[in-house]
Amino acid sequence: MARDGLRRPTYRAVAQEAGVTHGLVVHHFGSRDALIEEAPAHTIRTSPSAGSLEPGTGRVADFSTGLPEMVTAAPDTQAFQYELLLESRRRPELPPPLRALYDQYFDATRREPGRMLPAGADRAPTRLVFAALDGLVLHQLIFGEPEVTDSAAEELRSLLRLLDADGDTTDDAHP
Repeated sequence: MARDGLRRPTYRAVAQEAGVTHGLVVHHFGSRDALIEEAPAHTIRTSPSAGSLEPGTGRVADFSTGLPEMVTAAPDTQAFQYELLLESRRRPELPPPLRALYDQYFDATRREPGRMLPAGADRAPTRLVFAALDGLVLHQLIFGEPEVTDSAAEELRSLLRLLDADGDTTDDAHP
């Protein structure tokens, strides 16, 4: 579905990708709608972890450093998430499970700056930081260019350094 989109998923294509018979897919899901409704749960189970967003060090220099590699390692998974997001505009059953997935990403994005920024400042830039990272992932999926993702993520880290809890722009003060 990441390659071909959600508009015309076929049982045969899903069966071929999964290495099972067409009949097994039909039996398991029963309808194309059920197949698409299961997609967010599958995405949540197989999604790359938020580890590249949340190394847990509290160091600005470590924040989102693995982003280009995460996209390069699992581009179909990332593309599938965007396909699901777009399809959720047409299917009211999709937003709740997708919200759960994106809440995981958002929480990781919120926690790590919370370790770096002055108390109370972590909530204000979180949406902006998350939107920037999400946009970088989408850009890399479409245009490739992991080096652009890496460069832009470094620029984002530079901005976060300006807000660093210690006022330290070098990251040397963090353990």
